[in-house]
Amino acid sequence: MYNQQQYLHFQTLHLRFHPIYFKFRLLPVYFYTFNLQVIEKLNLKFEIMKKFTVFGWVLRLFALLILFYIFYLGGAQTISEKLPDIKPEPGLVPVGIGLLLVGIANTILVAALVLSSKWGGLRLSLLLALAYFGAVTFVMQIETWYFLSDITVNEELMPYLFIMGLPVAFLFVPLSVWILGKGRKQNSTFSPITIAIPFGQWIWKLSLIAVAYVTLYWLAGYFIAWQNPELRAFYGSPGTITPFWEHTANTLRTEPGLFLFQVLRSMIWTLCALPVIFGSKLNAWWTALLVALLFSIPQNLGHIMENSLIPDASVRLSHFIETASSTFIFGLIVVWLLHRKHESIKDLFGGKPSKTLIQR
Repeated sequence: MYNQQQYLHFQTLHLRFHPIYFKFRLLPVYFYTFNLQVIEKLNLKFEIMKKFTVFGWVLRLFALLILFYIFYLGGAQTISEKLPDIKPEPGLVPVGIGLLLVGIANTILVAALVLSSKWGGLRLSLLLALAYFGAVTFVMQIETWYFLSDITVNEELMPYLFIMGLPVAFLFVPLSVWILGKGRKQNSTFSPITIAIPFGQWIWKLSLIAVAYVTLYWLAGYFIAWQNPELRAFYGSPGTITPFWEHTANTLRTEPGLFLFQVLRSMIWTLCALPVIFGSKLNAWWTALLVALLFSIPQNLGHIMENSLIPDASVRLSHFIETASSTFIFGLIVVWLLHRKHESIKDLFGGKPSKTLIQR
């Protein structure tokens, strides 16, 4: 007979060899193996979803590119029969390459403006369309009217230069909002910046913006564009260049309305930037970059292609460098001044930010 201790020992051995015991002992292994299998399956699904997501975004951007060309070329058709009968010099790039660059740049820019906004639906569609039309078409074509109406733009062509920009602004931009998934109204309100910046601060900031734009416009115009003798001849001032201060004084005396006109343009530029600034969910630096690109890229890429309104290639190149650089810097300045309230001049130049930054 076994004693109690031996009996318990044999019972324990018997239990250890029992199938149920093995199952319980192997439960952690089962769970571990099961979890590895689940994780591997989930990782595979995530990889597939990631590929589908990337493919989906590429497909959306490609669709937007096609739509941009449809509306851009459709708008261009409105002026095709009204352009002056002048053979322009070849551009920096062939027309095909230029159109490709214009399409890609505008599509990416509009997509960035849409996706970076905390708004959606009708508000985003309407405000972004107005901002795009104002910055890309209206503010540029009023300058065309001011400078080229006596050179290459007649009264019949002038209104169609504005009409040309309508399809991209008011059809392509709203469609971009919908295709990029921002067609529904977002649960967001206007930024408190409109309340945070006092009225008096708006006055001096807008005044500073006007001064900054006129200064950039005049300096870039003289030291970049006006240095080109072919450009001076194109605008009716051939011969030796006049010194800067003498040239400035002569313009103030003979054409003071030019500076007031540029002040007006600076306010239109600023108005176009406000929907981007108020609606941005990005920080101030990224918002400033978007506004600077909106001010400088869509309007100026056309200068790299042949253009019968400015037939001389060197004049187009001078204008491209002049306006792209000055308007880019101006866009940065506008966001710097308007993205929040500034408590003092020290705060304006790097002081501690207030709590009224754009909501992100």
